[in-house]
Amino acid sequence: MPRTSPAVAFDTLLSGNKRFVAGAPEHPNQDAARRTELAPGQNPFAVVLGCSDSRLAAEIIFDQGLGDLFVIRTAGHVLGSEVLGSVEYATSVLGARLVVVLGHDSCGAVAAARAAVDEGFSARGFVRDVVERVTPSVLAARAAGLTSDSDIVDEHIRHTVDLLLDRSRLLSEQVEAGEVAVVGLGYQLTEGSARVVTSRGDVMGGDEAGS
Repeated sequence: MPRTSPAVAFDTLLSGNKRFVAGAPEHPNQDAARRTELAPGQNPFAVVLGCSDSRLAAEIIFDQGLGDLFVIRTAGHVLGSEVLGSVEYATSVLGARLVVVLGHDSCGAVAAARAAVDEGFSARGFVRDVVERVTPSVLAARAAGLTSDSDIVDEHIRHTVDLLLDRSRLLSEQVEAGEVAVVGLGYQLTEGSARVVTSRGDVMGGDEAGS
């Protein structure tokens, strides 16, 4: 897909998810011709920052193909400088018009952070670093009176979107200029559907900033 608007990119992504949920994927851009076409370079229409969970393969659940999505995956979709640099590269160099933060139910990283808050659970090794980066979302949810797993997952998605824009001046300027939009999606493992949790910028033909 050539460079497009954030709204068109978002519609393309959701349309693919609807096909996946309906059990009628088209598997676009997955043939030899597409492989050859992309050899000289890439221009993905969206960045997907998702959880590393093996049940959350972005190209499958959004029914996309080679060269369509620039995918970044970390446990609990936690942020570091490498992630921020990858997002900025995708939007400023490759021309991606949409950034998606993709969280999901039954997230192990969120569950571990919740256990750390509730029971004093302490993870070992570098897993502790992941848990510590998710813990602020659990604490924010609790401060807002939210206790269900789904509400805490949603809070973590919102927190990641906010962190992206707070830490990346380049990305926030692109959103303010209307060049890029950022959306947080919550994926339901059983249904296979992705729903909007929060968005910044024009993803549905009107400014959804601040939702």
